Amino acid sequence: MTPGSNIPLSAARVTVDVAAPVRLDVSGLLLTGDGKVRSDDDFIFYNQPTGPGVTYRSGGGTAPDAITVDTGAVPPGIEKIVVTASPDAAGQSFQGVEPTATIRNADDNSVLGTFTPPQLGAETALVVVEIYLRNGVWKARAVGQGYANGLAGIATDFGVSVEEPAAAPAAVPAPVAPPAPQAAAAPVAPATPPPPPAAPPLGAGKINLDKGRVSLQKNQTVSLVKGGRPLLSQVKMGLGWEPAYRGKDIDLDASVIAYGPQRNHVDSCYFGKLSILNGAIKHSGDNLTGEGGGDDEVIVVDLGRIPENVTGLVFTVNSFSGQKFTEVAKAYCRLLDAATGEELVRFDLTNAESQTGVMMAKLVKQFTGEWDMTAMGDFVKSRTVRGMVKPAAQAL
Repeated sequence: MTPGSNIPLSAARVTVDVAAPVRLDVSGLLLTGDGKVRSDDDFIFYNQPTGPGVTYRSGGGTAPDAITVDTGAVPPGIEKIVVTASPDAAGQSFQGVEPTATIRNADDNSVLGTFTPPQLGAETALVVVEIYLRNGVWKARAVGQGYANGLAGIATDFGVSVEEPAAAPAAVPAPVAPPAPQAAAAPVAPATPPPPPAAPPLGAGKINLDKGRVSLQKNQTVSLVKGGRPLLSQVKMGLGWEPAYRGKDIDLDASVIAYGPQRNHVDSCYFGKLSILNGAIKHSGDNLTGEGGGDDEVIVVDLGRIPENVTGLVFTVNSFSGQKFTEVAKAYCRLLDAATGEELVRFDLTNAESQTGVMMAKLVKQFTGEWDMTAMGDFVKSRTVRGMVKPAAQAL
């Protein structure tokens, strides 16, 4: 599954476990239609392992912790159960830790879906997946929303009371006899003032487009949101390059690969197939040399017309003639507003590898409906878009 994607549940009882290279604390929260718990009893975790229709199971450090939801026993008024995870070690973030949630039929342990949240960093807690009721049908949705203030931040967001540890009472000093008079002492220099308190840690919010053009580095993500609203108009992904050696032509092909919620390949748009998804994605055509200013190839994406079954797009460039990217200079991709021509996001490929394919960027649809763009710059041995389908799916 990819962020924002959902699947109908074919079992009434499902278990969600979250595995990672480090031990995780997994919990579940029962939420009403307004997204809040009814009381602290709706917070299910290791210290409160059972609730109405929801139970917690510890893996004991050798297996993943899990939350089981019996949808038939969930009380009326509860519309959603969110499954969260946080590293067990105090203060540890998800930087370098790749958790994977597996949704199973609780009765026969068969796998219904898996989800690995992409591009984690300073987050110390995650809402990983949610089990929710929609039009009388229970479904599972991949979320991957991160918090920089740990499980307490998640709990507070959903209405759980989080008690701060009480401060120890100050000791009352015993009475002291007045000091004996003594000779006047030399003046004492004033004590050095204490350093100012450290600034509170910033949240793990994503960049958006509110401040104008965004220049990305590899693995950075920008949310395609402007003025608090998702960008759902036509955008252009321009891809460009120049030959590394003057006077030498280089033939590269830009493509976009569309994927569904299970990272399943839906279609590919490239020089041999210039329009896909009923015209929601269109290709400008093949540039055989890379000469000339501006974008060499342009792919137009109508975000508002992308079908519901497409949740991920990966933009790739391949050298059909077999030339390596070490022979390419100034490769880049940039996202533009198709209506105004304004450049919104740019990613310059600074390091080349001796390969024939590169995944430049990906657009991933979030469960909120907005799209995120992430700079990739990952090289692959492939001269055609067909050879990019599998590695691009793994990179979503």
